[in-house]
Amino acid sequence: MWYYLDPYLLALYGLTGAHALDGLIGTLLLSLVVVVIGEFTISLVFRVNRKHLDKLNSNLKKYSDLSQEALRRGDEASYKALNKQGNDAYGHVFFNRFGLSAAALWPIFFALDWMQPHFAETGIAVPFYPSGAHYVVVFLICYILARIVFGRVKRHLPYFKGQYRMLQSYGKEDSDSAPLKESHPRNPAD
Repeated sequence: MWYYLDPYLLALYGLTGAHALDGLIGTLLLSLVVVVIGEFTISLVFRVNRKHLDKLNSNLKKYSDLSQEALRRGDEASYKALNKQGNDAYGHVFFNRFGLSAAALWPIFFALDWMQPHFAETGIAVPFYPSGAHYVVVFLICYILARIVFGRVKRHLPYFKGQYRMLQSYGKEDSDSAPLKESHPRNPAD
């Protein structure tokens, strides 16, 4: 696979002709490609799992509403049982979101795999360290910068704009229906 991509990826490391600057720009551009592939993967996984996520969010809202109603009525036993189910539902939503976020990370390993034979011995020349910094360190710094930049820009890009709005709406719904954290009900008159 790298045989076909190698000329294009290496071209990222020769854009300016200044060795130290090319290392930084090339790694930043590679990191940006990795971020875009990861975000696209998140959008695909989200679309495939949307019905399942809708069901989890619906359960979370249902148990949250029911436990709050039991709290309002002063029914401690029902409150505890419903709040436990609400916390379980919240755990399912949380770990599904965690898995969804992890879907963005898989391209990192492929990029580092490509970088290893090219930069493991020599490192990547960067400004103020032209002899070469370790490729993993340079990549991770560039990846963090690329994620920050892409995070601010993606809501304005045609494909990712709709995806961004959809994911944000899920975040608002979850925070509105999070289960209560109290271990016992309070008297509503307090």
